[in-house]
Amino acid sequence: MKKSVQFIFALFLFSSSIIYSQQARNNSSSNSTNNIRINLYGSYTFEDSFDSYYDLGNYYQGQIQDGLQYGAGLEFEIRPNTFLELSYLRQDTNAPTQYYNGGLFNQFADFDVAMNYIMLGGNHSFRKANSPIEGFGGLMAGIAVIDIKNPKTGSSDSATKFAWGLKGGAIIWATKSVGVKLQAQLLSVTQSVGGGVAIGTGGVSAGVSSYSSIYQFSLGGGLVFALGQ
Repeated sequence: MKKSVQFIFALFLFSSSIIYSQQARNNSSSNSTNNIRINLYGSYTFEDSFDSYYDLGNYYQGQIQDGLQYGAGLEFEIRPNTFLELSYLRQDTNAPTQYYNGGLFNQFADFDVAMNYIMLGGNHSFRKANSPIEGFGGLMAGIAVIDIKNPKTGSSDSATKFAWGLKGGAIIWATKSVGVKLQAQLLSVTQSVGGGVAIGTGGVSAGVSSYSSIYQFSLGGGLVFALGQ
């Protein structure tokens, strides 16, 4: 978790430097009145299977269950219709998993899982004059902090992995400062040889795993609050 805090701080400094330099450059000529936004998110995330095979005697396979993903984002307009967003998203779910390790065949555990995403991304918006509907799309990258606990044994562990994502949708502005966001989103956690969350005889441990990726697709949205210049 200490590394996660350091990563958040680094993202904040990086995004702040871009924001301030762009605002200083465009402040005198910008016509935007909604250059700072607060986004509150709530989406339904679909289930996704995962597996990892290190060798014939060590593998696991399971499924992250569907559920609610929630979070918030702080968004800055760095140039007209282009936004930089720092966001945090979380899903509390479970993962029924079968594993083979150390001579134990077809062992099963239903793990408690918390998926935490800390992402920095760019969004581009488009909107017709006088229209209450604003379309948008964007890409993002950051980290996923995965916390896993075996409720039977009480053992737990976490792993921090690279994550990327993309999203698109529309904002329906009820007023100049409050809108409803509708969006589709894909988040992916990438693992590679050299580390991962491995399932062992004791429950959960950090260990070597082969290449595996998690893809979480969600539909939902939230509320948008435009603070203005």
